[in-house]
Amino acid sequence: MAAADRGFQLSVHAPGILAVDGVLSFDTAAAALQALELALAEGAHGQLDLAGVRHSDSAGLSCVLAVVAEASRLGYPLHVVNMPASMRTLAQVCEVEELMP
Repeated sequence: MAAADRGFQLSVHAPGILAVDGVLSFDTAAAALQALELALAEGAHGQLDLAGVRHSDSAGLSCVLAVVAEASRLGYPLHVVNMPASMRTLAQVCEVEELMP
């Protein structure tokens, strides 16, 4: 599943691992959220790998939080790995880092 024309790309790197590449920002967060929620609906995933995210902002962080919440609602934990330092800092400033396993 890809949306490179929107500045991000979503792929399944291995069974259970969703990988995001590109930009998670105000411009891409809504489409990213839709793509991630669709991937979650298609099956359980245990990891959300953000190693390929090259830019993010508060909307990107919100997108990640919403995806983690949706996975929890569906009955399985989704662990966020390789979160960019800037996103982690924003999560700490907003005091939401404990919401991401």
